[in-house]
Amino acid sequence: MLGPGLGGRIDGIDLLRGLAILFVLMNHVNMQLRSADVPYTAGLPAQMVSSLVWNGQYGVQIFFAISGFLITATTLRRWGTLGQVRPGTFYLLRFARIAPLFLLLLAVLSVLHLAGIRHFVISSQTGGLRAALVAALTFRINVLEATRGYLPASWDILWSLSVEELFYLLFPLACRALGRFLPAVLVLFVLLGPFARTLLTHANPVWREYSYLGAVDAIALGCLTALPADRLRLSRTTLRLAAGGGAALLVFVLAASRTVPARLLAHSGLDMSLLALGTCLLITVAAQTRWTTPRLLAPLCWLGQRSYEVYLTHMFVVLALFSLYLRVGQPPAAALFAAVLLAAGVLGAAVARLYSDPINRLLRTRFRSATAPPKAGSSRQPA
Repeated sequence: MLGPGLGGRIDGIDLLRGLAILFVLMNHVNMQLRSADVPYTAGLPAQMVSSLVWNGQYGVQIFFAISGFLITATTLRRWGTLGQVRPGTFYLLRFARIAPLFLLLLAVLSVLHLAGIRHFVISSQTGGLRAALVAALTFRINVLEATRGYLPASWDILWSLSVEELFYLLFPLACRALGRFLPAVLVLFVLLGPFARTLLTHANPVWREYSYLGAVDAIALGCLTALPADRLRLSRTTLRLAAGGGAALLVFVLAASRTVPARLLAHSGLDMSLLALGTCLLITVAAQTRWTTPRLLAPLCWLGQRSYEVYLTHMFVVLALFSLYLRVGQPPAAALFAAVLLAAGVLGAAVARLYSDPINRLLRTRFRSATAPPKAGSSRQPA
């Protein structure tokens, strides 16, 4: 039986996802402003600027830790043990959740490229549209960018899906093949993460941030977090210590990045490890306490509930509103940030409600029907 809090929505996890997507949105707006040499940070404390608009990569690391936890907890809830997972069913369920919007996005981006729309055209230097599509569909966007250069922003964000989707592809197979040795392999990935972000990058700055091994440590730590949460009920004292420790780690990595200790950690690749650890501590507390989000943080929680849709569609909002920002004479940058956060959230929620969720439900219903065993006396044959 699953531990408390591992079924249904968990406010604390939605809040962490909201924080993660907030950092991604802020970072991408910041990049547009910097590309146009808008001096909007003049006079602001350097640490404030770093914490608010340069934490996009940290936001993705938070996503990875949450992803590892949720996929493991969901697998345990559905099959009882990881060793009992059915890879075929696992893949069908993942396809229903991820593929509809992902494939639609690729179609839209392809049309925009072929139409020659600025900011969406893939240069021949990076291989053109065909190379980008092949890389996206084979979970190699990160490899393509590390070897050929960055893609347009709406394609670039797909590097994180390349990491996650490869993990989803291997996860059920590893569960069946490794059995009780799976936790040891996950620990190995956690230990290798800092080296993958430093020694194993071969001085490639793209691979430092986008490598599989440099990102999978957070996913592995999330998986490991879900395993004891399935069996153990932590005491109030332990949960308080976990909450305090997790919050302290997040604050240190996210809000003290310009201090000497934080820079040394970043140079060693350990900053991402500590961020993932802090995230997993807070996930544990959220899952076991069923902590309810206060009203003040409800918008951030709402944003986190649609983080997948927001993540895949937000660059359309960022690029459109930034173009408008330039046309109207560059009002205060805070207005641009606020407009992007609101519009990206609304667009993501609309896409989820009108497209992703209905198709997800439809596909899951059909998959259940297709994979259900035939009733007694039925003439139905396996496909």
